[in-house]
Amino acid sequence: MKSMTGFGKALCESAHYQIEVEMKSVNHRFLDIQLRNPRQLNVYEQAIRQTIKDTLQRGRIEVYITLKEKGDSNKEVVVHWDLMEELVTTMQSEAKARFQTDLPAKTILKRLINNEAFIDIQEKQTEDQELELSVLAAVKQAAEANNASREVEGAGILQILEDNRHALAQKITELATFVDTYEADYKERFEKKLTDWLGATVEQDRLLTEMAILLERGDIHEELDRMTIHLSSMATMLQSAKPVGRELDFLIQEMNREVNTIGSKSSPIVIKNAVVQMKTIIEKIREQVQNVE
Repeated sequence: MKSMTGFGKALCESAHYQIEVEMKSVNHRFLDIQLRNPRQLNVYEQAIRQTIKDTLQRGRIEVYITLKEKGDSNKEVVVHWDLMEELVTTMQSEAKARFQTDLPAKTILKRLINNEAFIDIQEKQTEDQELELSVLAAVKQAAEANNASREVEGAGILQILEDNRHALAQKITELATFVDTYEADYKERFEKKLTDWLGATVEQDRLLTEMAILLERGDIHEELDRMTIHLSSMATMLQSAKPVGRELDFLIQEMNREVNTIGSKSSPIVIKNAVVQMKTIIEKIREQVQNVE
């Protein structure tokens, strides 16, 4: 069992790059990957997402990628020749017309070299196999570290769920024992009360029929049996290596439904108190299940 809360960090260096990846995860209904990376890594976004999906199946994953370049291997000089040519031609023409002098192109170009309007140093817009491999390696390491931390927390959640499952099973056993005793006692008291009211003229068939109707209205054996089945299913899920968070969440809803039915059918204060205790335990289970992958 794994939690959806985790953290992973990785640092990967190559000949030309240093990539650092931090990956935080919290609970979420589905797998929601939020990438925060430099623009030059956008071309690898699909591959990054798939690398994360290969390790993590559920949760909101926030990924922060920092890229540092060693040297200028990923830079390129961009000269705006058309704009420069237009400026040189215009300045030479105006100098000739206004000042009757020649303005050498060499003089103009020396001035334009340091002007960012004409010469840019930009990042190359081509795919870099070395960069892609380094980024994906760092992402994979961070995802595996995140997954490892989720497994550690998942072990703690598993123990809490097991403890609460045993507590709930104990309450169901106690309630089943009480119900059997209560029904036998109820039958005796009901028969005595009718005899006191009606004397010895009570018809046994009539008595049994009336008693059966009353007991049927408050019969919770079926709900208790289903609760036992649900707990057995829960035990199986807790030992599964696959993500079971959604299945457990659905199972908790079914348990709540059974316990509510028991409460609505029953009038003895002992059963009412047991229902309150069981609902409290189920709520503790539900809170933990919200963070199970």
